[in-house]
Amino acid sequence: MNNNDRLLRLRYAVDIKDQDLIKAFELGGMTMTREDVKAMLTKEKETQPDENNVYLKPINNQVIDSFLNGFITLKRGPQKNKPEIELAPKSKEIKHINNVLLKKLKIALFLTSDDMLTIFAEAGVYPSKAELGAILRKEGHRNFKPCGDKYMRNFLKGLGICYREGDNR
Repeated sequence: MNNNDRLLRLRYAVDIKDQDLIKAFELGGMTMTREDVKAMLTKEKETQPDENNVYLKPINNQVIDSFLNGFITLKRGPQKNKPEIELAPKSKEIKHINNVLLKKLKIALFLTSDDMLTIFAEAGVYPSKAELGAILRKEGHRNFKPCGDKYMRNFLKGLGICYREGDNR
């Protein structure tokens, strides 16, 4: 699963409109146009048989991280005690983007660990509380566990079920 897939599935799951996507990118420190957003969410028509999900404009980890930072600000509002997000690029490479995505969605959507377990259960996946805690830990912690694409896909699927069937947290 690539970052374009993650953004597309997240957009569907919580029903993010184009204007909100653009605003989240702006709040995260990136300028995007409607055409840029459409290109990020549109698959190429002519792809090789061995290539799956090739998009017109691929997204790297820093772009999705900037979007998630802006999404948090969009959903929760700016922090009162802290200045705006620094626009300087991070020198640290993001290795486990699925872990970052889960953590930031938890923050943006005001989710508790129990809410997240319920969302996983909606998709038919039942991680333990300890396993979820390991996924949400900081990379480098001795109990850190990388989140695989299967968990990410199922979380976004469960999120869509919860949000689209009237739960609307």
